[in-house]
Amino acid sequence: MLLLAERRIEEAIARGELDDLPGAGRPLELDDDRLVPEELRVAYRILKNAGYVPPEVDELREIGQLERLVRQGAADALAQTRAVRKLALLKTKIETAYYARAVARLGR
Repeated sequence: MLLLAERRIEEAIARGELDDLPGAGRPLELDDDRLVPEELRVAYRILKNAGYVPPEVDELREIGQLERLVRQGAADALAQTRAVRKLALLKTKIETAYYARAVARLGR
């Protein structure tokens, strides 16, 4: 069965039927939703397609930006200090939320 599908795809490529597909030549954007419970995947996909991201995702993105800023070194010492403090605060906030959820699950 797989060989039949592969052969048909190769024939379509040879005829040029797949040349004008949107995104041709660009890498696929595969979503990694293995960590999302199966019963929530559809809801998460709908929210993501609507442009909504959970606050944790925004915080993780901000952590990444701050870590890059700290590694590169800020233009002045005050900005560097603020970045380090905010980075520590965000990491603590995320860790606290994670542990609270873990304890809640263990308590069930």
